Amino acid sequence: MKIHEFQAKDLLRANGVTVLAGRVARTAEEAAAAFTALGTPVCAVKAQIHAGGRGKGQVPGSGQRGVELAKTAADAERIARALLGNTLVTIQTGPAGQTVRQVFVESGCGIDRELYSAILVDRAAGSPVLVASTAGGVNIEEVAAKTPELILSEPFDPDRGLAGWQARLLASKLGLPTASWRHAETFFRRLCVAFVSLDASLLEVNPLVLTKEGALVALDAKMTFDDNALFRHADVAALRDAAEEEPAETRAAAAGLSYVKLDGTIGCLVNGAGLAMSTMDLVKLHGGEPANFLDVGGGADVKQVTEAFRIILSDANVKAILVNIFGGIMRCTTIATALVEASKTIGFKVPLVVRLEGTEVEEGKKILAASGTAIITADGLTDAAKKVVAAASKA
Repeated sequence: MKIHEFQAKDLLRANGVTVLAGRVARTAEEAAAAFTALGTPVCAVKAQIHAGGRGKGQVPGSGQRGVELAKTAADAERIARALLGNTLVTIQTGPAGQTVRQVFVESGCGIDRELYSAILVDRAAGSPVLVASTAGGVNIEEVAAKTPELILSEPFDPDRGLAGWQARLLASKLGLPTASWRHAETFFRRLCVAFVSLDASLLEVNPLVLTKEGALVALDAKMTFDDNALFRHADVAALRDAAEEEPAETRAAAAGLSYVKLDGTIGCLVNGAGLAMSTMDLVKLHGGEPANFLDVGGGADVKQVTEAFRIILSDANVKAILVNIFGGIMRCTTIATALVEASKTIGFKVPLVVRLEGTEVEEGKKILAASGTAIITADGLTDAAKKVVAAASKA
């Protein structure tokens, strides 16, 4: 689950991490009032959407950027009016962009240097890792690709937290003045505590700034959370903004399905995340583009599988569907029955390629054969991928 910048900063502030004062505004008038209330000579007016690259993003037609400085209340009102209700296009939103429904008006500060910091889970190390770089305020992926030596990392034990010596070492490698090391130690250690205690999967601060007074401040904040741990954090779960999420993904989550919408034309219904990834890889290998990732899991029933088909078919870009089931816990008869049920209730207006293997596969094939449903059968995953790509191109 993702949250907005202002929400992430509220959580960081509650954990003792230094952030600037700010107020959320949902109208241009509220933005002007927020500027006046904050009482600083300069404020930043920031579009609040679940996507990065807002500073370089623009509102098509007006050229209004997603983050702009305001020196007066009138400036804040003007910027907010240009953003609110309009679409902001950034490198992460794609050309469709996202609608701005609220802005964050934040106090300014004297910036000496811009840095980068993030915490994520390192699967290879089997622990969370604190990442930092002197290249703040820019696309960190480009930094990692072109100048990987600028990326610093410190794995830490989630139970013990980041050690003081690790934080001071990082401060030294970042070239921070020695007078700022104690503050950096406090900042980094509290950041790590927040990450672990909130069951976050990503905590990114870009830019992390060193102020002219020698303090570290989280000038931006991005947080995502492990959905499987949200039952422990009702306060975090309450921060979900459904308006920022893909409606089909929200619908799938309500049905207990794992679904991610993509930009391709081939719908995929698979059981098991690993198999789903392999399926999408083979679709691309043979010239197709997946329209989604959809894992029905091992315990889905007929009702859930039928809903999965409804969700896939709600995407107008889908030209063909590939069903790839390996029956372990999930039985092939369940999928076959759901296919027949979906055919009766919603119909299939696009080609359907089915590959079944595993538990009760022969019984499942008999159900499909007896149903009269128009299905393209496949022997093996490669055969299925080739057939669905061919079917989609013809459609």
